[in-house]
Amino acid sequence: MRVINVDVTIVEVPQIAPIAPYRSHVRSSSTTMSAIVRVETDAGLEGWGEHNVNFLPEISGARMQADARAWLVGRDPTNLQAYHRDCRLETRLKSGIELALWDIKGKALGQPVYRLLGDYSPDITTYCTFGMLEYSRDDLGELASELVAAGWDKLKIKVCIEDSKNIPEDAARVRAVREGAGDAAEIMMDANHLFSPMEALELARMCEPYNVKWFEEPLCGNDVENLKELRASTTIPIAAGQQEGMRWRHRDLIAGGAVDIAQPDVVFVGGYTEGIKVAHLAQAFDVPVATHGWPHLNMHLAGAISNAWRLEYHLGPAGLADHLFTNAPKPENGILRIPDRPGLGLEFNEAGVRPYEDS
Repeated sequence: MRVINVDVTIVEVPQIAPIAPYRSHVRSSSTTMSAIVRVETDAGLEGWGEHNVNFLPEISGARMQADARAWLVGRDPTNLQAYHRDCRLETRLKSGIELALWDIKGKALGQPVYRLLGDYSPDITTYCTFGMLEYSRDDLGELASELVAAGWDKLKIKVCIEDSKNIPEDAARVRAVREGAGDAAEIMMDANHLFSPMEALELARMCEPYNVKWFEEPLCGNDVENLKELRASTTIPIAAGQQEGMRWRHRDLIAGGAVDIAQPDVVFVGGYTEGIKVAHLAQAFDVPVATHGWPHLNMHLAGAISNAWRLEYHLGPAGLADHLFTNAPKPENGILRIPDRPGLGLEFNEAGVRPYEDS
């Protein structure tokens, strides 16, 4: 079997609140961009992949498509190890293509991808990322309460309000979520690399009384030495790695003692092959994995490994999946079940996506 064609299409989908009980939009005036990859073979099989292109300057679907075709056409789509050894494409594009190749391999073998990767469990424990910076403190508490009533018992919010200049307000927002969610729920906070070490430590110590399950990517650049020092200075576990490309940066974070929780994301790390390597490395250090974003794709990584601890159901990527696929699975009472279908198990919504294609 050989690759005969590769298409890469950028879509720009409006961000809206994708599931109840949301009563307002998440950045309703903004959009989420993603690149959709389709790989066709001479055996009649095709695979679909996706990768994030938000914040990439001068992004061009035509250029990515030309690069992908020049490298991939004529090659064996099922030899994933050779793909990773030889491919020199940009990491996000490499990730999107690799997911499509696994989709083909699963279809060829009649198995869902998670079974080929490790086959640990089709049932994945999820958490909901809902607490965007646009919400007020009162909104956060009310939404947390409504989400818990709807069956979610693990919730994450964004911190670093006012560009990290108002640490007390960040702590008050975390307290509002704790009060709204109740004592039994897990709550997490995510800084997206925006704090200095001093600011992160101040917030961590203010939030320790609220039983925060983890503090995600608190420091600029995921600096290993500063993360290690922060980890030693707070009782809140540290998580990081969501946008790190390839396994070597994850090696530095895990082996360097900088994280309590590893966070590979298959749309950034290079796909499932690299994600599995990161997960196995984490397991060697007794570090659990909590994947980041794109639940419809990361579910196969989480379902393959025994140290998968949490799968993020982020309302942005989850809502995007509802546009891109006709059958993206949704969690029920905090559990997402991987579809028992070959490949990724997803049906691409070509007609539904067409209005959002970037011309």
